[in-house]
Amino acid sequence: MKKKRLALKDIASKLNVSITTVSFVLNGKGKEKKISDEVIKKIQDYTESINFRPNLVAQSLRTGKTKIIVFMVEDISNYFFAKLARIIEDLAYDKDYKVLFCSNENDDKRSKELINLFYERQVDGFIIIPSSGIEEDIKSLINNRVPVVLFDRYFKSLETNYVIINNKVASQNATQHLIDNGFKNIAFITTDVRQIQMLDRLKGYEEATNKANLVSHVLQIPFKDVDSERGKDMISYIINHNNIDAIFFSTNYLTQSGLEVLKETNPALINELGIVTFDDNDLFRIHTPTITAVAQPLKEIAQEIMKIMFDLLSRDDLNLSVKKIVLTANLIQRDSSISK
Repeated sequence: MKKKRLALKDIASKLNVSITTVSFVLNGKGKEKKISDEVIKKIQDYTESINFRPNLVAQSLRTGKTKIIVFMVEDISNYFFAKLARIIEDLAYDKDYKVLFCSNENDDKRSKELINLFYERQVDGFIIIPSSGIEEDIKSLINNRVPVVLFDRYFKSLETNYVIINNKVASQNATQHLIDNGFKNIAFITTDVRQIQMLDRLKGYEEATNKANLVSHVLQIPFKDVDSERGKDMISYIINHNNIDAIFFSTNYLTQSGLEVLKETNPALINELGIVTFDDNDLFRIHTPTITAVAQPLKEIAQEIMKIMFDLLSRDDLNLSVKKIVLTANLIQRDSSISK
């Protein structure tokens, strides 16, 4: 027979204290509630001796809070998202919240399934990089008074909290940096997704090349092919058939694919082409040559996201003062973008 799980009332009865006192101590509020050191120690020693673990389901039913936040991104293994997740995890932990991490693979069906799953589990809030077709699902969460913060991208027609960077300006500055270093045939390699952050990066590149009276060379790889041989073949073709002298990759994973293509087909080009990537990575710091990168302010992004989330979690009216935060990315200049 399964052993009965102890409840707070069992501990209170055993130690001859109130259930409220046990609850305060187990939630780290003993000192705050002026409970004596002797009683705190007695409760802590006893619960440790019986290996007591609070019933989180019962706790959430009492408080209306699960103390869990969902962090949904394209791919949690991606360097950028993984680094950001680690910072957010620490910020949440400091406020006694836990974070569930998941990847939607930029797929609407998967995004919808994950949102429905965690909504049914009554998590307290969502931090989401949305795929392009889930605007109504985000709207539904907000209408159901669930705290939501979007980042990296947003929906223009949806009034919601978000944290982004100024992608167009960052892309324009990176392209201008290549132009200033004497590069004239600059390829922009991106994905075909119709999402605002990618479109803004494309706009920044095109504005810079148009202003300099240069021809634009844009390759939009289908998202499903970014890691495939077909995608690599597309990168190889644009490099070898357009007299390209520089490449601006719109994401770090495209940069990694592009570097693999160069290494496999023409290693000498790695030192001859100008190369810039959007989003930094440890790989780019130690690569030969080191790779110039548009670096997003990870710590600042995480802090702004969590500041909004904790504000939403602490109030009843989620429709007040929607926050739309736009941060600045920095161009880290390295060997790959200097004049050859």
